[in-house]
Amino acid sequence: MSDDRDTLYAKPVPEPSAFRFDDSVARVFPDMIKRSVPGYTTIVAMTGLLAGRFATPGSRLYDLGCSLGASTLAMRQNVQHRDCVIVGVDSSDAMLIRCRTVIDTDSHELPVELVCADLVDVPIENASVVVLNFTLQFIPREARDAVIQRIFDGLRPGGILVLSEKVVFEDPRLDALNIELHHDFKRANGYSDLEIAQKRDSLEGVLRRETLNQHRERARRVGFSSCDVWFQCFNFASLVALK
Repeated sequence: MSDDRDTLYAKPVPEPSAFRFDDSVARVFPDMIKRSVPGYTTIVAMTGLLAGRFATPGSRLYDLGCSLGASTLAMRQNVQHRDCVIVGVDSSDAMLIRCRTVIDTDSHELPVELVCADLVDVPIENASVVVLNFTLQFIPREARDAVIQRIFDGLRPGGILVLSEKVVFEDPRLDALNIELHHDFKRANGYSDLEIAQKRDSLEGVLRRETLNQHRERARRVGFSSCDVWFQCFNFASLVALK
């Protein structure tokens, strides 16, 4: 499966439509996320290592908002217990069709179930690892507590949640600086100012950021014994929460 270059926002449009994970995005997603999210490759690789450490025999591992299956694949390649099952969940048919191709071309044998559903409706059961890599930010804020609570309730004792998000800084000056540094990162990866502006407008109202403290406090509020950042680059961060 070839990875096309992301040029979705290269031509000016009067008013960019709201961002959707449709077939046009799925087609260019590997290039889009590599050029848009600093540290993404590291986060995915380390997600696999964390899964290898925390997966327990006979448990389920969830990749919620799995897109094309990068984190699913990283977990599959690191989990040693052959009686585990990975469950990849995404609400986009276009993403899951391509994800299945990725999984089917992988030589590892750990079972992977792909579920097309809104993750707010998916039960979490007998889990040792749950991954939310850049997914919670697209869920309405009022539904987030319930999502994290359901994850906590479905995790085995000793289980882990990996939560990666684009975050907002409490200090407005630091927030503005990190937004500009992110835009510099995108420019360095070949995006034009027009592409950056139109993508930003497309995501307005769709991607809703929260502070790191809001993420920590939510995790502790639902019952996680600890939660903190293990990786950050500009305004992109990944946290682990331990049950």
